[in-house]
Amino acid sequence: MPPRSTPNDPREHLARCLAEVAAGRREALREVYDLTSAKLFGICLRILEDRVEAEDVLQEVYLAVWNKAGRFEPERASPITWLATIARNRAIDRLRALGPTRTARRDLDAAETVADEAPDALARLEAQGETARLRACLEQLEARAREAIVSAFYGGRTYDDLAEQAGVPLGTMKSTIRRGLIRLKGCLGE
Repeated sequence: MPPRSTPNDPREHLARCLAEVAAGRREALREVYDLTSAKLFGICLRILEDRVEAEDVLQEVYLAVWNKAGRFEPERASPITWLATIARNRAIDRLRALGPTRTARRDLDAAETVADEAPDALARLEAQGETARLRACLEQLEARAREAIVSAFYGGRTYDDLAEQAGVPLGTMKSTIRRGLIRLKGCLGE
């Protein structure tokens, strides 16, 4: 197991921990949990808007990490992006399973007037130095694709929500995000 000391490259350290999890080492899962649970809980809570549900989903996320760590490919995505995607997808699945009475969102106009002093998931990742390159690549995307990708993957918004907000068909929003992700992948691969 990698040492608990502060690593020089947090991304590589987390990738090594995921490799250890894939090898069945429970201590490595604890390390992954300690390093990422705050971020992933934030994603779940932002989507579900219910602390108890977010805590339940977070448990499912780490169970999925335990079972799927061998599928993580460090050359395709950063460890935190891979983990955040699992958390986002699990939270959205839970939100859908809860049904329409629980999925009603607060009035967006009212939400804009409420100040959130805590840094969002993207800001916390940047603070760790893991997304400087991602930020630069995101800036190269057209504004609509960039905003949709950030809203979907870091803000917990569903494609349906984004399409409705933009006033475009769902397929158009999915295509916009898909093209943006392809450009993003190309930029990150350079």
